Amino acid sequence: MSALFGPAGNSQSFHDRGFKSNLDIPGYVKEFGLTAYEYQCGRGVKISDQAAAAFGEAAKKEGITLSLHAPYYISLSSVEEEKRDNSITYILQSARAAKAMGAGRIIVHSGSCGKLSREEALFLAKGTLQKCVAALEQEGLADQVAVCPETMGKVNQLGDLNEVMELCLVDERFIPCIDFGHLNARTFGGIKGAEDYKAILDTMENKLGADRAKRFHAHFSKIQYTDKGGEKMHLTFEDTVYGPEFEPLAELIAKRGLSPTIICESAGTQAEDAAAMMQMYHRYGQ
Repeated sequence: MSALFGPAGNSQSFHDRGFKSNLDIPGYVKEFGLTAYEYQCGRGVKISDQAAAAFGEAAKKEGITLSLHAPYYISLSSVEEEKRDNSITYILQSARAAKAMGAGRIIVHSGSCGKLSREEALFLAKGTLQKCVAALEQEGLADQVAVCPETMGKVNQLGDLNEVMELCLVDERFIPCIDFGHLNARTFGGIKGAEDYKAILDTMENKLGADRAKRFHAHFSKIQYTDKGGEKMHLTFEDTVYGPEFEPLAELIAKRGLSPTIICESAGTQAEDAAAMMQMYHRYGQ
């Protein structure tokens, strides 16, 4: 199985061409030769089961593999128990919508550390995810929809590479979402080439085993960052200042025979830049 590529939500070109319906998305994505799509529920899960099922059928017809981004306001590490419990509810809502549309993965933010130490925040987040697994199992969703904790882009957010590895150890069904742009932003340009990508891929394999390291989830975009806080804003592949560059990662993924799902989060050119990544990847023989 080779890597899958697709956009997070819709490029500006989708709207410019007059498309409006979710049912138009799979055909539009397929025009770029892409094979994945990440449905955005960042501001809440607002799609009905009926609409989700129809969208899933349209995606299946076009050979598009779906994932779903859970609400941004999830906070696994909040000091307020009510907010942690609400986060479990949002994850359940996301998993239900994902199941209805046939998406196999939901991507989850962990929240900020706030005034807590990173160790305290991680402890709370792991506890929230343990309760989340129990809730998913109770609804029969735990084996159908994989939770994907995401690496985060701001320094004060929980979700550096090692913290995401720890969150994924909560349950063997969890799959890491490695946002390479976020990692580059929170390390102030720390991803400079192949060796840095190798270190990330090796960390996944060493911490989670070969299977999850092979089929990991990924976000990729160039991201502007500040010299203290990390992530500031998403850019497009036209940027030549902030990076990171995808080509060294494309070569590594191809040569190692990995099969991740790589979702592009560029600012308004998601589908176009996802297609550019796919072309880079195919140059290395896949």
